[in-house]
Order: sequence, then structure tokens, then C-alpha cells
Amino acid sequence: MLPALGQTDYLDGVAAFTRDDYQTALSEWRPLAESGQADAQFNLGVLYDEGLGVKQDQAQAVQWYRRAAEQGHAQAQYNLAVLYASGLGVAQDYAEAARWYRQAALQNLREAQFNLGVLYENGFGINQDYTEAAHWYRQAAEQGHIAAQNNLGVLYVNGQGVPQDLMVAYAWYEVAAAWGNTKARSNRDQLIRKLDPAQLKEGQRLADEYAKRYRPKSP
Repeated sequence: MLPALGQTDYLDGVAAFTRDDYQTALSEWRPLAESGQADAQFNLGVLYDEGLGVKQDQAQAVQWYRRAAEQGHAQAQYNLAVLYASGLGVAQDYAEAARWYRQAALQNLREAQFNLGVLYENGFGINQDYTEAAHWYRQAAEQGHIAAQNNLGVLYVNGQGVPQDLMVAYAWYEVAAAWGNTKARSNRDQLIRKLDPAQLKEGQRLADEYAKRYRPKSP
């Protein structure tokens, strides 16, 4: 727990950030970040990452995200992974991106689960492994991550990392398409032509079930 004064300073920074007074937020959070407070370190990283109240400096963002990430801050782990994957503020390194995505994914951060699935599917920074890709896409898809739902459908169509199952693929496509994913809509429409009436009926039944269970959630 933060000391009472530190907690007050942190919340003062949050209030300043909310009213777009980023320089005040910076001045409130920096002492806390320097003293080791993970949330303040993460927030300082965001300010540098996005150039809010300071000149944009993603190398500084990397440093602050790393300090928070090493304390187990899931969102900092995710943001650090994004910078490693994109080569912003640090040399591009997919292996490091995978390492930090994994840490955040294990804390159930759905965006990290999805991105880790992408790395496994494509073999970026880690050995290509469709079974692992399917696992992480499923983790994200079941939290309502729409792109993960589409990608999981693709793996079911191709039988990559999962047994081929066109009806399950249809269900994931349909759920993602219903929430506006254009790739899923196109994939669903192509898949329909391969299904007989009984398969389509079962796919629609599964889609109805998935739609109730795996709705998109706020980040």
C-alpha cells in the first residue's frame, strides 16, 4: 500500500490526467514512479509514449514500462511488448515481445493473449506452433476479443493446432462478424458455400451459444 500522502498524490495525478492537465499529472506521478510505485511508473510510461505533457520519447517510455513490468504490472508488460514488436524506443525484438506478451497473457490480458497467438501462428520471435496459437486465440476469444475469434475460426477451417471443424469455424466467424469484423464476415460467407444444410444448422446453433457466452467486453 502507498502511504496516505503518496496515495493522495497518485489520485491527484489521475484527476489532472482526466482533465488533460498532463504536466501536473507528470509532476504528481514522477516522485512516486522514482520511489518504485508500479502504477505511477506505468502512467509515466504512457505520458512519454504518447507525448502527453512531455516531448514524446519512447525510449523513456520503455524504461518506465520496464520498471513497472518487472513488478508484474500487466498493462506495462503489454505496452513494453508492443514497443519491442514495433521497434519503437528500443531495437525490434520479437523474442522479447513474446516474453512480455506471455507475462501479460498469463494475467489474463486479452490483447496480450491475442498478440501472443499471432506470434505463435507466424513464428515471430518463437517457434511457429499452431497449437499454442490456437490456445492463446481461444483464451482471448472467450473474453470477447473479436479478431481472436476470427483467427481461431481460420485455424479450425485449416485444421491447424486444432482438429478441422467447419461448424466450429463457422460459429467463431459468425460471432466475430456480428460484432463488425469484416474479415470474419468474408470468411463466413466463403465457408457457407462449403457447408451442407445440416452443418450450417449446427454452426448457427453453436454461433448462438458462443454469442451469449463470449460477448465483447470493455478493455
